[in-house]
Amino acid sequence: MKTLIFGASGLLGKALMREWREDEVTALSSRDVDIRNADKVQQLVLQANPAWIVLAAAYTDVDGCESHADLAFSVNRDGAVNVAKAAKKSGAKLLFLSSDYVFDGRKTSPYEVDDPRNPQSVYGRTKAEAEVQLLDILPDCCIARTSWLFGVGGKCFPDTILKLAATRPNLNVVNDQRGRPTYTIDLARAIVALCRADASGIVHVSNTGECSWFDFAREIVKIAGLSVAIEPVTSDQFARPAPRPANSVLSLASLQRYRISTPAWQDALHRYLQERGSQLS
Repeated sequence: MKTLIFGASGLLGKALMREWREDEVTALSSRDVDIRNADKVQQLVLQANPAWIVLAAAYTDVDGCESHADLAFSVNRDGAVNVAKAAKKSGAKLLFLSSDYVFDGRKTSPYEVDDPRNPQSVYGRTKAEAEVQLLDILPDCCIARTSWLFGVGGKCFPDTILKLAATRPNLNVVNDQRGRPTYTIDLARAIVALCRADASGIVHVSNTGECSWFDFAREIVKIAGLSVAIEPVTSDQFARPAPRPANSVLSLASLQRYRISTPAWQDALHRYLQERGSQLS
């Protein structure tokens, strides 16, 4: 199966390149193509002639999106539309990476794939609008929503906590936002499986289990063996430019329908810390 990946140099893209075996994979980074350039995107898609395109390229600085909305929409929505149109022209299937931020976080139970979108941030709006337009262009595309992504090779929550813990005796972490952490390796494996299963529609993909950012941070320092005090604070006490959903736990029923399972986030965190440690040593 010939596959084309947009965003190969990102956190997820690096994991996809490691995990995608037994297939012919073409990897494109932002240095190879700016997905806002519709003509270049179409040229590269027709040249690669893939069976599947995985669109992992995005402007993911959630707070930065608030002050650079035009850039966020041009990349995350309009760029995605360019890729979808090229996929339609070439006859390729498309898997688009979306986000838990398409929801408002007010639901008290896990979000299902057909729950109404109601994004509260610019980043969330870019992803929500992209979803709508992609499903209109390619009704059989696969939209994989994920959450709280972490992995080696770039900035992520565990890496930030470990770096801060090396210089501070205590850390304040919000305790009123809940979600499912997702390890890039496990997400990449699920994406490969979804493509091989010829998946379509919206699918939620994350590790199993749920926690708050406070719980997540506490587990990070515990596994790492660090004597750092983690103090819980509210979102109001830790104000950020972009609002975060209080609850962004994604139901995994849609993933399980494809008989794809993912490990618990604690197991994923152990493996991440081992991988991070081996790269630093």
